[in-house]
Amino acid sequence: MKTIKSSPLIAMLLGFIIVAVAMISTISVEGRKHHVKKFKPKHPRHSKNTPIGSPAPAPYPSTDEGIFDIRSFGAKGDGVSDDSKALVGAWKAACKVAGGKVEIPVGKEFLVKPVTLQGPCKGEIVIQIEGTLLAPEKIGSWPKSSLFQWLNFKWVSHITIQGSGTLDGRGSNWWNLDTYQTQKKNKYIPPMKPTALRFYASDNVTVRDISIVNSPLCHLKFDNSDGVKVNNITISSPANSPNTDGIHLQNTRNVEIQHSNIACGDDCVSIQTGSSNVHIHHINCGPGHGISIGSLGKDKSVACVSDIIVEDISIQNTLAGVRIKTWQGGLGVVKNLTFSNIQVTDVQVPIEIDQYYCDKSKCKNQTRAVSISGVTYNNIVGSFTVQPIRIACSNNVPCMGVELMDIRLKPSGGIRGLQTHQQQQALCWNSYGKTQGPLVPSSIGYCLKKSNINGYYPKRFITSSHDKTCPS
Repeated sequence: MKTIKSSPLIAMLLGFIIVAVAMISTISVEGRKHHVKKFKPKHPRHSKNTPIGSPAPAPYPSTDEGIFDIRSFGAKGDGVSDDSKALVGAWKAACKVAGGKVEIPVGKEFLVKPVTLQGPCKGEIVIQIEGTLLAPEKIGSWPKSSLFQWLNFKWVSHITIQGSGTLDGRGSNWWNLDTYQTQKKNKYIPPMKPTALRFYASDNVTVRDISIVNSPLCHLKFDNSDGVKVNNITISSPANSPNTDGIHLQNTRNVEIQHSNIACGDDCVSIQTGSSNVHIHHINCGPGHGISIGSLGKDKSVACVSDIIVEDISIQNTLAGVRIKTWQGGLGVVKNLTFSNIQVTDVQVPIEIDQYYCDKSKCKNQTRAVSISGVTYNNIVGSFTVQPIRIACSNNVPCMGVELMDIRLKPSGGIRGLQTHQQQQALCWNSYGKTQGPLVPSSIGYCLKKSNINGYYPKRFITSSHDKTCPS
């Protein structure tokens, strides 16, 4: 009877045990599932294009949005491989976005053949140069169709070239006349040399902080451009490197060039026709040929230059200081020029106006000339090696409105260092204006012809055709 009474209790106990075991099993399984999900696989998944067991390809350098490192476009930066396509590729990518930037990284040398980087771009664009760009070293390796310039920017607006890097034109082979002429005879190249960095038909251009060295021809050129700022750059080539102007302006307006060092084999700054509203200040110039307006009017061409200010300049060991040079037979107007606060040291001729400019052994005498007026020289001091002032104006179109104020120029090494008495004196020919002391040498005081009641020169010299050729 006891066994029968206890059977329902035993059955209930067994049922409870079975249910408990089932619940524990379920909880254990779910726990294992969640535990597995918390772990990442030890080995990365391989794409279909990456063989299993092979290392994954190295990624390109990281690029922030809008910043394009030329290495990301295949540039090697070893100074030997041709990185031209990489530079063009980075430019095109940056040009398509507003505020794009091309980066030339530090510590690398990128060999780049002649390229044209063309706009217009979507917005402002920056070329950040921290490394070195190298031009082709051998003349024969330059494409015959690309000898006008090395790095050419065309139709670009709001562009900045900046950084602590260098553009190296490697122009020594071009300067060696024996090598150059030999290769011309072998028909390697046509008779021209490239400019290192050129801007054509561009506006709001800034170039700052970079170095440009050893260009085959001109180092930095602005052509048909508007709104140019050059600040804190270094230009360097040997004194005997021919025609290696530092900065060349042509048909370019609204320019400021400041706080820069320029040493070259020609003009530190050359201002050509079509240029106006140019301000040059705090420049260290030399060696070279000084700061020049011109040459203008070659081959009877029309020249127009106006509103130029050159001030706070140091010039040493140069052919000229500040000068204006025009060819006989030209037409046009040069007006409203001011040269002030110029320190010269061992400069051959510190102040010069030459309306008989000729780069040949002999040039044909012609009556027509570019008109020069409104030129002020103020506080020009230092030393000269040939002649203090040489102002040689046209017989038919004299210079007018010339002012010489506070000019103090002494011969380097003293008077005994000059060969003739004439070299000690200021020379002025057919130029009208006024002088104001102090004046050293004293011959400056009677160098210019005085104005009369009819103006700075006789009315018979007035030719209205000059003013009509240039915009007012």
